[in-house]
Amino acid sequence: MTSDWTEDARPLLDAPSPAVLATYRRDGSALVTPVWFRFDDGAFEVVIAKGDVKLGHLARNPTCILVVFEAVPPFRGLEVRGDAELADIDVTPVRAAIAARYLGRAEGEAFADERTAKPGVLLRLRGEPRTWSLAAMLPARFDDDARGRTGA
Repeated sequence: MTSDWTEDARPLLDAPSPAVLATYRRDGSALVTPVWFRFDDGAFEVVIAKGDVKLGHLARNPTCILVVFEAVPPFRGLEVRGDAELADIDVTPVRAAIAARYLGRAEGEAFADERTAKPGVLLRLRGEPRTWSLAAMLPARFDDDARGRTGA
């Protein structure tokens, strides 16, 4: 995976950006659910609670899609497709790091501590994503905000 896309996407990857994960049911239909994520060591990581239906889907078919996006200008996003790597490990530190991105450090750690009774599995997804930004399409009044957020 090249780092070219990561430089442009860094604000999206570092922010508490909304994300959805698609997994596939036995009949081939998609289940799309909101998730929290982080990008670490060249992989997108998501913690999935043990017993979650998504783990059953991934056991049958490891193919999944993660979409990360912004709900504010410049409306960047990315989609990464691939086969999930699942690691049955103590996810507490990863869960805390991911939750800290969305809730802040203290609240993220508290969230992870409260979830220790609900073990999880670490999903790692690698691949170079398809990326987009709507900055060029935005009305002129959004130019300063879009440029400031993309580094242009």
